[in-house]
Amino acid sequence: MSGDNGGNGARTRVLIADDQEMVRTGFRLILGTQPDLEVIGEAADGAECVELARRMRPDVCLVDIRMPRLDGLEVTRALAGPGVTDPMRVVVVTTFDQDDYAYTALRNGACGFLLKDAGSTLLIEAVRCATRGDALVSPAVTIRLLKHLAGQQPPAALPHPLSERELEVTRLVAVGRTNQEVCGELYVSLGTVKTHLANIKDKLGVRNRVEIAAWAWETGLVHDRQTPPT
Repeated sequence: MSGDNGGNGARTRVLIADDQEMVRTGFRLILGTQPDLEVIGEAADGAECVELARRMRPDVCLVDIRMPRLDGLEVTRALAGPGVTDPMRVVVVTTFDQDDYAYTALRNGACGFLLKDAGSTLLIEAVRCATRGDALVSPAVTIRLLKHLAGQQPPAALPHPLSERELEVTRLVAVGRTNQEVCGELYVSLGTVKTHLANIKDKLGVRNRVEIAAWAWETGLVHDRQTPPT
């Protein structure tokens, strides 16, 4: 079954879907340099990706957006979207830096959104984040995307179950702080931050830090003046 490798030394199994053979080969070579990652299959179109993913149950699917038969957004919805009984972890990797693509991909269940020029380090980290059940979005996209989410509707003072400290963690996550940066700003340990994040995800019914950030922006918990400098 899909999921993380549980820290037992098992390698993370990755499926790559892209209609360009050179891209698939490049990703395979990059991921193949890492002892904890293993590419178990490739798909040249969206329909093939869905078929292979359901049959092979990879831990992470790397999916391009523009593909024949089914595009990456439809693939993401089919494998990880609302209503999927056993959702898989999908990271969308694309050439197209368009806010609506990122927004739709994440709403369809993606746990990562990367631009193809983000570099090998971010690609590897995105796969590892997905394996841990977390998410990674290209830095060039993150704040712009969250502002887009905030603009979808007027901020609402919604009731929520979060404690004051959990709200502080949520605000920092929403403006792009890493776990280590949250530790430094709140003077708490990394373990404490991880515990807060787990509690926040459980209370809000979300799956990763991107969805935590989206909730914060959509509810008006953060706004433009709180964004970090670029």
